[in-house]
Amino acid sequence: MWQYGLKIVLSALIIVAVAELAKRNSFWGAALASLPMTSVLAFIWLYLDTGDVERVASLSYGIFWLVLPSLTLFIALPLLLRVGFNFWLSLAVSCGATAIAYLGMLKMLSALDIRI
Repeated sequence: MWQYGLKIVLSALIIVAVAELAKRNSFWGAALASLPMTSVLAFIWLYLDTGDVERVASLSYGIFWLVLPSLTLFIALPLLLRVGFNFWLSLAVSCGATAIAYLGMLKMLSALDIRI
């Protein structure tokens, strides 16, 4: 049970560090957030929990394909904010666009017979 607590604390610390760093300097906040720490932590937790390197490899492969549509959020959000949409609407529209991009990617991968 202590492992879940450790996972939560480490994950929360990273999120708080990004937010606090971004308050001071948006570049360094972005740099920290752009590191694939979530993925690395997920690989570590999955390996420690299962000892299964094939599961880790499969997770990594899936993340690769799903990173591509996730970039939609990082394109749409600043564009919407800069043209004057309020934050919450911009965030909602960007998340919706990202969800549509995920669905598109899943259809494309299925059509190409790529399984994640």
